[in-house]
Amino acid sequence: MKQPLAYIHPAAKIASSVVIDPFVTIDANVEIGEGTRILSGATILEGSRIGKNVTIFPNAVIGAIPQDLKFVGEETLAVIGDNTVLRECVTVNRGTAARGKTVVGSNCLIMAYSHVAHDCLVGDNVIISNSTQLAGEVVVDNFAVIGGGTLVHQFCHLGAHVMIQGGALINKDIPPFVKAAREPIAYTGVNSVGLRRRGFTSEQIREIQEVYRYIYMSNLNVSDAVERVEAELPATKERDEILQFIRNAKRGIIRGYFN
Repeated sequence: MKQPLAYIHPAAKIASSVVIDPFVTIDANVEIGEGTRILSGATILEGSRIGKNVTIFPNAVIGAIPQDLKFVGEETLAVIGDNTVLRECVTVNRGTAARGKTVVGSNCLIMAYSHVAHDCLVGDNVIISNSTQLAGEVVVDNFAVIGGGTLVHQFCHLGAHVMIQGGALINKDIPPFVKAAREPIAYTGVNSVGLRRRGFTSEQIREIQEVYRYIYMSNLNVSDAVERVEAELPATKERDEILQFIRNAKRGIIRGYFN
C-alpha cells in the first residue's frame, strides 16, 4: 500500500506488498522487498537496498551520503537484510570507494538514534541498543549485542556473540564470545549466558573459557599466549575462530581488566 501523501520516485523498485505510511520519502535507485513497512517520516535515499519484512520506524534515514570527506559521489549502497528492525531516528549511511557498501544483516534490531557509518559491515542477529554510534568501516559479527550509548572507533572489529556494556568507548578489537565492560573497555569474562541461549553446550563454553584463560590470565603477552593455545589445547571450531580473530586484529585486542 503506497500512501498518496508519500513521495516515491517513479524509478524506485518497490514490491507490491510493501506498506508505506504518509510523509515517507523514497528516492530513485532504491529497492524494497516484500512485506516491508516504512513508517511515517522515514527517508530512504538513493542507493538503498531494503530486504523483505523489514520495519523502518519514523525519522530513520537510510542511504544518506557518507560523512567522509574522501567521498566524491561514487555510486555506493546501503543494504538492509531481511527481517531487520530499524527504530526511530536510526541512520545508515552509504558506503564509499573503500568497500562500496554499508551492510546491516538480517534479523537485526537497531534501536533508536543509533548510527551506522559508511562501509560498516554488521552481521546477522545483531542487537545495537539506543544511541550507539559506529564509526566508518567498523565490522560487527553475528549475534553481537552492544549496550546503549556505545561509541565504536573507526576500523574496530567486534567478534561474534560478544556482549558489550552500555556506554562503552571502544578503540580496540573485541574477540568473539566475550563480555566487555569497564572504563577503559576490558575483557570481563566469557558471555556464557548468551552462548547457552544460542545452543552452545557446556563443553563448548568450557573450551572457550580455557582459551581465554591463556589469553588473559596467564601473564603471557598475546602472541605467546596464542602460540601456547595452539600448542596445548585441542583444535575446535571456537578455538580456531578466536585465534584467527586475534591474529587478524588490526587495532589489537582489548586487555583484561585485571592486567
